[in-house]
Amino acid sequence: MNNIQVSFSIKDLENLTGIKAHTIRIWEKRYNLLCPNRTDTNIRNYSLESFQKLLNISYLNNNGLKISKIANLKEEEIPIKVREIASRAKVEDHAINALKMAMINFDQVLFYSTYNNLLENKTFSEIFYSVFLPLLNEIGLLWQTNTITPAHEHFISVHIKQKILLNIERLQSLEPQPTTRTFILFLPENEIHDIGLLFINYQLRSKGYHTIFLGESVPMKSLCDLLEFFKEVTFVSYFTVQPDEASIPKYINEFNDLLLQKSNTNFYLMGPKLASLNLKSIPKQIHTFTSIESLVKEL
Repeated sequence: MNNIQVSFSIKDLENLTGIKAHTIRIWEKRYNLLCPNRTDTNIRNYSLESFQKLLNISYLNNNGLKISKIANLKEEEIPIKVREIASRAKVEDHAINALKMAMINFDQVLFYSTYNNLLENKTFSEIFYSVFLPLLNEIGLLWQTNTITPAHEHFISVHIKQKILLNIERLQSLEPQPTTRTFILFLPENEIHDIGLLFINYQLRSKGYHTIFLGESVPMKSLCDLLEFFKEVTFVSYFTVQPDEASIPKYINEFNDLLLQKSNTNFYLMGPKLASLNLKSIPKQIHTFTSIESLVKEL
């Protein structure tokens, strides 16, 4: 484990574990489960070890152990009990907790060991859907509440990207179907969150489709060049931050006028920014999806 000193407020622990601050205080007072340090003004301050212990306590409690029983366990028995339950129960929750610890500690070894353990019983796609996606959703909330720093978010994002790219690389020998359409994957200008798009690229390639991955912040006009090279084109994009909600209808209409004038071109679109979009008003060759899974099932 890295020798990085990390301390947490009770609000940080609430955000990271999902356990309400009021409940944490009760567990401390009634069961002496955590022993926080206190500032001169009597504000609680928790160590990294306390955070790890609370994650384990939360896991045991969520899997049916009463808090009074957990309190009677010796300190060294708690992680052992977690491993016992994780080995025969839902491993995803345990893996997500382990990856949170890897993120907080910038611990690459823990990230790789957790991932490799998951690979023993799951495919890469199953890991992405059941572990990586929920983790990324949680991290987004933690970043918004200032519980973690951009460095933490970048650490976990880069490692997940590496796994997607590694799995895409393994598909290089898989030739696209001779009659397949071409999928062009891109993010609009000023949009840099490409993990979802990378995974869609992996799914398309694994199904034998021809893909062109352009990545982040692509000007709309530059996409015109690709229509000269490929006959049947489906554009794919993911709106996480950009464009802003007020600008999305204008973006969609401009995209339709510029790039979708041929009947064999389409635009697949998804992302949280689409939540307020009036679907009845969009052009017929633009298709929206609520999740990566729903898009993949459409293929």
